[in-house]
Amino acid sequence: MSLVRPAPRGRPDHQTRPPRNPLLLPLALILGGMLMGFLPGSVTSASGQVETEAGGQVETETGGQVETEAGRRAEGAAGDAVPQTAPPPPEIEARDTPSDRGENITVTWTPPPEDTGVGGPVFGYRIERGLSPEGPFEHIGQASPGATRYDDTNVADGLPYYYRVITLTASAEGTSGIGGPAIAAPQWINTNQWNVFIVLALLLGFNLYFIEHIKAGGKPFIRKIAGLEAINEAVGRATEMGRPILFVPGIQDMNDIQTVAGVTILSYIARTVAEYDSRLVVPTSRALVMTTARETVKEAFLAAGRPESYDESSIYYITDEQFGYVAGVNGYMVREKPATCFYMGAFFAESLILAETGNSIGAIQVAGTAMPAQLPFFVAACDYTLIGEELFAASAYLSGEPKQLGSIKGQDVGKFIGMLSVAVGVLVLSIAMITGWDPLVRVAEWIRIFWSTELA
Repeated sequence: MSLVRPAPRGRPDHQTRPPRNPLLLPLALILGGMLMGFLPGSVTSASGQVETEAGGQVETETGGQVETEAGRRAEGAAGDAVPQTAPPPPEIEARDTPSDRGENITVTWTPPPEDTGVGGPVFGYRIERGLSPEGPFEHIGQASPGATRYDDTNVADGLPYYYRVITLTASAEGTSGIGGPAIAAPQWINTNQWNVFIVLALLLGFNLYFIEHIKAGGKPFIRKIAGLEAINEAVGRATEMGRPILFVPGIQDMNDIQTVAGVTILSYIARTVAEYDSRLVVPTSRALVMTTARETVKEAFLAAGRPESYDESSIYYITDEQFGYVAGVNGYMVREKPATCFYMGAFFAESLILAETGNSIGAIQVAGTAMPAQLPFFVAACDYTLIGEELFAASAYLSGEPKQLGSIKGQDVGKFIGMLSVAVGVLVLSIAMITGWDPLVRVAEWIRIFWSTELA
């Protein structure tokens, strides 16, 4: 018996029966592919390679070699890698700021080659500080491109600090090594100001020399001041007219150097008044100035041999209030019409009021002050005016004290040397810039550094 089923009549043996619905086969293939994507097992790719999924990685078997998807991704990433860090400063140093009062640490670094200044790839630097090399670090400041130094002024003396500098670019940052420990501490001597020390030493030397020279009997030359030469004339005129002499020592207290200079001049005037046997009136606006003026005038009358002519009531206190004092002095000037008026000391808005009143009564007026804003009023309304330092020079000259005279002479020599050095410096710098001669350029640079007061 044959086991082969005979083919149906009318159809060849090699033909199969067509499916009932032609869409079922494509649909089955699609569903099968979707299911195979979610289930573990082997997948046959369109190129005939067999891919197996195991442990979350897709492996491809090609020619006996197995490649993982993660490996292919790593290789692709390595080939197209972009740097994720900016170039950090290669060197960083943190140290105590020299020649300061403490509470300051200087951080310096060497910029990376990529730092080409403003407009380059480096946008700047961020400076961070910590109390230990392991951190934590806090942001304390920024530095611009091209900078190599940062001064941290917010530290305490005696504590160790650590620093790091971070390079900033458009897409990344680069952190330097750790600089430190740096401990802030004050210094006794500011070595950056050595030039100032030399100048002060020269001035002090000149002063000491002239003081000893005068003590030994020397008489330094001091040019004549017209206002001082007129004192004898003014006092003599008041004596001839039988009218008093008014002395106004300014409106500041004895802690003002101008008041001290005015009282020194008062001593000379009081002695001259005593010799001429005239009358001196000194209204004051400070109680301490009144006491000092009384003692000064009393000693002057005693030195002139006329202690009985001294009148304490002629030196009196009016008020501390500025314009109240001026009103009192003006009232006396209008009533008594003094023949001579001296204004020596510190003055403010009352200078013009006093000078105009004295001018209106026809008095000889001699003024002296170091207040620049008041000098024009005294120059316009007074007969003689001691301008600025002439007030102090006059007090030293009239006192006859070796210390004051020696100081004045020493300062004059120092000023002369200063003006001469400025003139020589300007000349040397100008010639060096014009000629470009190397030795002269070096000398000009040394002169510039010597007269510079900028801290290093």
